[in-house]
Amino acid sequence: TSSAEVKENRNVGNLEDHPIASTDRARGGTTSSKRKRPLEEGNNGHFCKLQLIWKKVSWSVTPKNALVQLHELKPGLQYKMVSQTGPVHAPVFAVAVEVNGLTFEGTGPTKKKAKMRAAELALKSFVQFPNACQAHFAMGNCISPSTDFTSDQADFPDTLFKEFEPSTHSEDFSVYNPVNNELLSTAYRHGRLLCHTLDLMGHGRPGRPRAAKAESEKNPVVLLNELRSGLRYVCLSETVEKQHIKSFVMAVRVDGRTFEGSGRSKKLAKGQAAQAALQALFNIRLPSHIPSRSKCHHLPQDFADSVYQMVAQKFQELTDNFTSMHARHKTLAGIVMTKGLDIRQAQVIVLSSGTKCINGEYINDQGLAVNDCHAEIVARRAFVHFLYSQLELHLSKRREDWERSIFVRLKEGGYRLRENILFHLYVSTSPCGDARLNSPYEITTDLNSSKHIVRKYRGHLRTKIESGEGTIPVRCHNAAQTWDGVLLGEQLITMSCTDKIARWNILGLQGALLSSFIEPMYLHSIIVGSLCHTGHLSRVMSQRIEDIGPLPASYRRNQLLLSGVSHAGARQPGKSPGFSVNWMEGSSELEVINASTGKRSCGSPSRLCKHMFFTRWAKLHGKLSTRVPSHGEMPSVYSEAKLVAQTYQSVKQQLFKAFQKAGLGTWVKKPPEQDQFLLT
Repeated sequence: TSSAEVKENRNVGNLEDHPIASTDRARGGTTSSKRKRPLEEGNNGHFCKLQLIWKKVSWSVTPKNALVQLHELKPGLQYKMVSQTGPVHAPVFAVAVEVNGLTFEGTGPTKKKAKMRAAELALKSFVQFPNACQAHFAMGNCISPSTDFTSDQADFPDTLFKEFEPSTHSEDFSVYNPVNNELLSTAYRHGRLLCHTLDLMGHGRPGRPRAAKAESEKNPVVLLNELRSGLRYVCLSETVEKQHIKSFVMAVRVDGRTFEGSGRSKKLAKGQAAQAALQALFNIRLPSHIPSRSKCHHLPQDFADSVYQMVAQKFQELTDNFTSMHARHKTLAGIVMTKGLDIRQAQVIVLSSGTKCINGEYINDQGLAVNDCHAEIVARRAFVHFLYSQLELHLSKRREDWERSIFVRLKEGGYRLRENILFHLYVSTSPCGDARLNSPYEITTDLNSSKHIVRKYRGHLRTKIESGEGTIPVRCHNAAQTWDGVLLGEQLITMSCTDKIARWNILGLQGALLSSFIEPMYLHSIIVGSLCHTGHLSRVMSQRIEDIGPLPASYRRNQLLLSGVSHAGARQPGKSPGFSVNWMEGSSELEVINASTGKRSCGSPSRLCKHMFFTRWAKLHGKLSTRVPSHGEMPSVYSEAKLVAQTYQSVKQQLFKAFQKAGLGTWVKKPPEQDQFLLT
C-alpha cells in the first residue's frame, strides 16, 4: 500500500468527497489520465467505491492475539495472578485462567506476557487450529459475527457474492450490477471483504490467479513464522551423496521442542522442519507438502512413559527403595518384553547401570573379564544371558517349560522368536558417541567457531576413552589393536555405544555364538530419558548405513521406533561410580562388577563374561548335535566357535565395509588374543 493510499484509508468520514488518482484503479480498467476527477456512477463508480472499502478493511483489520481469540471463543474468563518470583530486576509472573474446567498457568517477565501465555495454553487444549476463524468453522459456528477474518479462508455468505456477480464476462468492470449498500456496509462492518475482494473483482477473468493464497497453499516456513515469529533455523549437517548430490538437514526450535527436516537444498530442508513443527504443535498438515524421507518413526508417548516407569520401579525394588549403595548411577538401562504394544503384558527382563570400561592392564585372555561396562552394553549382555535361559527352557523335557519359552522350532532346523514378541530398550541418557554429541542444545548455541569441526565428524565412528568418560572420532587406519601394545601402556580402544547399537540394528542382539542356533533378534524401540534428539538418533542408528546393500535372509536393516519420556528423573550429581550392576529375569539379586577390572569385587568372573557364555553355548551345542547332525563337531576355541555362524560373520564384514565406504571410519577390534582361549 502506497503512502497516498494510506492517507485515503485513514480518512473514513468522507470517502466520496475525496478525489482518487486513476493509478489507483484496478488492473484492466480504462486508460489512465494525469488529472484527478471525482467518483461518478457512470465511470466505474461502484468498482472504485468497493476498492476504497477493501483498502480500508485491509488497513484496519490486524491479526488477533491469543487473548482476543480466547475471549471470542470463551467470553467472560477471569485471569488470576498466581505468584511473582525472581529478583526485583528480573521478576517472573504467573497468571492462571480456568477454561472448560481446566486451569492453565502462564509465566512471563510481565503480567501481560504471562496472561498471553496462559491464553495460548488454553487455546491449545481445545483448538487445534492456527486462528479463531478455523476454530469457529470446526465448531459449526461459521456465521458468527465474532469470527476472525484475518485468515485467507474466511467464509462468505453466498448472497454477498451474488450481489456482485456480473451479468456477462468482460474485460472491464463496467457491467457490474448496482451495489446493495446495506449489504455492503454490513459485510464491511464484519470485516468480510478482507481477503476475497480481489477474487470478487477478478470474476470476469476465469484464468486470473487468486490474489491471496489459501492456508493450505502456504509455504510451511511462512505459515510457521506467522504463528511463531522470530524462529531460527540451524543447518545440522551437509553431506555429499552419490553423483555429487548434496543433502542438508535443518533444525528449528519451537516452544522448547526441536524439529528437523532434510532435503536437497536448505530451503527444502527448512520446509520439512517447519512442516514437522506445524503438525506436532498445531495439528496442521499441508496437503501439498512431501513428507520427509528421513522422518524417524516415534513410539506412542504413553507407551514409552510406561516402559520408563516399569524400569524405574524394578530398579527401586532391587535397590531397597534406592537405599542400597549400588543404587547410585549415572546411566540406567533396561529391556522390557511385550506382546505387541500391550503394556498390560509387559515384563522387565533386564536391568543394568554403568558408564566405564576396563583398564588395559586388566584385559583377560581367558574371557573372564567384561570389557565394556556401559549400561546399554551390559543390558545387551544380560539379554544374551536371558536368551540362553530361554533356549535351555525350550530344550527341557517338561512340556510346561518349553511352552513358556519365547522360542519356537523351525522345520529346517534352528529356532526363531514367537510371533508378536517385542523388545524395548530404555536408556536414561542418550548413548555415548555421535548420538549424544549432537543433542538438541546445539541448536541454541553459537556454532560459528566450532561448526566446521563438528560437522566434519558428524556421524563418524567414535571410541570411548579408557578410564574416563566421553568419546573421540576414530582416527587410526589399523582396525586391530595388539595385545603387547595394550599391556605396555597403549590405550585400550572400545567402540561407542551409539555405534554398537547401530551394529545391533544389522546383526541383531544375539551375538555370533547364538547365531548358530537362532535367527537374528532386533530391538523394536529405544526410549531415551534425557539428552534425546530422536531425529539425529534415527540417523546415526540406521541411516548412516543405508547403502549397506542386500542382506541375507532373516537379516535386515532394522528401523527402530524412538521416543523420549515426558518427565525424566533428575540425573544424580557427582562423579560416576566405578561399578556396574546387572540383573535379568530369573535372578534373585543384582550382580556388581568393578568396571576397571571387569570382574566382581571379590575377583570372580561375572555371569556375563565370554567364558560363561561359551560354556553355556557348548552345552546347547552338545544337546542340539544329537538332534541336528549338521551342527558338526564342537570347536574347542572361543574364536573358532564364533566362526560357526558363517552368515553372521559375512554380514558383519559387510557392515564394516559400509561404514568405510560412507567415509565414517574403520571399526576398531580388540586384540585377537583375547578370544583365543580354550573351554575349561
